[in-house]
Amino acid sequence: MKRISKIGFRASAILFSSALVVACSNEQDPGLEYAPDMYHSVPLDPYSQIKENKYNPGGMNMRQPAAGTVARGKEGYNLYLSKDDAETAGVELTNPLQRTTANLEEGKVLYTRFCAPCHGEQGDGQGLVGQKFKGVPSYTAGRVATLPAGHIFHVITNGRGRMMPHGSQVDPTERWKIVMYVQQLQKGETATAVDADSEVRDEAGGESITDNPVTGTPAGTPTKETPKN
Repeated sequence: MKRISKIGFRASAILFSSALVVACSNEQDPGLEYAPDMYHSVPLDPYSQIKENKYNPGGMNMRQPAAGTVARGKEGYNLYLSKDDAETAGVELTNPLQRTTANLEEGKVLYTRFCAPCHGEQGDGQGLVGQKFKGVPSYTAGRVATLPAGHIFHVITNGRGRMMPHGSQVDPTERWKIVMYVQQLQKGETATAVDADSEVRDEAGGESITDNPVTGTPAGTPTKETPKN
């Protein structure tokens, strides 16, 4: 009886050891994979080039964008400045938005949210952060009071001096609305109401606080209006 028990114990040990070896083995055949390219794809990283890319001309992962295309989220901003600085942007960029009450009101909301902590609600550089870190300029003083729309837009987008870029916080359309309100503050005004006649003049190409997006005339340059009967 004892002998039978020993044989049974040894057999059980052998079976357990065999099962353990099989279970832990890495040499099992996984079988066939359906559509293996979906499991083992070759990603094309645009910012690295290890092997030749057989799908794109020249074997490169990155391809030159088609001429005149604008990247998503970059609408309203000329990506082809002759020189990428604020001064050049002030000459070559114009505000594509019409000066309306709605645009000014939204510009004021965005300004209060993103700009007022440093520049102050009145644009005097006396926001809570501006009081702590001195040197934030007033929009109504000196050269800052005459900065054109494109210059302001470029600074909002890319930053300047101690001001960090805000291009990731506000999209291009929102930036132009902020620019529109900042130009109100340059005149020492915080009002956002635009009378209907002014909006009509803007549509007709009359005087505007921004550069004329069609003719490229400087900000504040009046254009001839058709006499009213």
